[in-house]
Amino acid sequence: MLLPITRFARTLFTTAAVVLTASTLSAADGRYVLVSHAPDSDTWWNTVKNSVVDASKDFNVTVDYRNPPNGDLADMARIIEQSAARNYDGVIFDIADFDVLKKPAELVRAKKIPIITINSGTVEQSKQLGALMHVGQPEYAAGKAAGERAKAAGIKSYVCVNHYATNASSFERSRGYADALGVDFKPYTLDTGIDPTTIDNKVSAYLRAHSDTQSVLALGPDSAAGALPAIRKMGLAGKIFFGTFDLSPDIIKGIKDGTINYAIDQQPYLQGYIPVAVFAIMKRDKTNDMSKVQEALKANPKFQQRLEQYGLKPIYEAGNISSGPGFVTKENVDKVEKYAGEYR
Repeated sequence: MLLPITRFARTLFTTAAVVLTASTLSAADGRYVLVSHAPDSDTWWNTVKNSVVDASKDFNVTVDYRNPPNGDLADMARIIEQSAARNYDGVIFDIADFDVLKKPAELVRAKKIPIITINSGTVEQSKQLGALMHVGQPEYAAGKAAGERAKAAGIKSYVCVNHYATNASSFERSRGYADALGVDFKPYTLDTGIDPTTIDNKVSAYLRAHSDTQSVLALGPDSAAGALPAIRKMGLAGKIFFGTFDLSPDIIKGIKDGTINYAIDQQPYLQGYIPVAVFAIMKRDKTNDMSKVQEALKANPKFQQRLEQYGLKPIYEAGNISSGPGFVTKENVDKVEKYAGEYR
């Protein structure tokens, strides 16, 4: 999930600063902070918060979760600056806006505090900020993987419902999908905003004007929630190929009834758990060698138990770990639904 607000979940946290703490602590265990851009109303991040609780217990550390209550990125930058002053053992944040967060990241590095970035942003941006690794979903690769599935189904055309066009990463998703189909993404990407009625109207108008459109790509729960009514009203449910990013109750229902072919899942649980685990292993083993840290993480029985329980699959790369893309289809939707909004 990048910048838009979603409606998915049931869980515990709404305050701007939440301390997520293991049951027993010592000075050597480590104290970390995860800073997100998300306003208090953004329930998508509840899964990340829950994963941080699990990681703090599994690795016996303390983790503070902090966020700007209204989603103001200037406030997010100030929180990261405050994190530098508080001398954490590690700082985790999402790259909601690279330019806004460059200076706060420099202040953290100046204190010799290690950084791991998550969620939005790219591996390249993460490196430029001086982070050890980025735990997220490569957006272009995720879009291309989605497009390859569509192409295998015989799809040659599409419309992308983009509800957060202010974020450049959204276009990477659409561009990847288009490249897999062999078309230019620009003419097929609708800037809709997040209002469901506006999305419904724009998607309906587009499909009426382009009746040969074979597929719809929604970039998240907000765009899916607006596009689904349009498709159903036009009698296209189950007839037009429909893929979406992320999960919500509406998306789960759409997968189960055949309206949605798949959801591209960035597995947010991993975006909270893995950075905390990596920092804890680094401190315990006194190493900055990411290949050794990855091997220790893979061998950790508590982490493996979490993966099996929630049906999660991290993607290990040279010095980096991606949380996605994973695909939710009719074949695995029941397990995902069981933990939706809490651990998936």
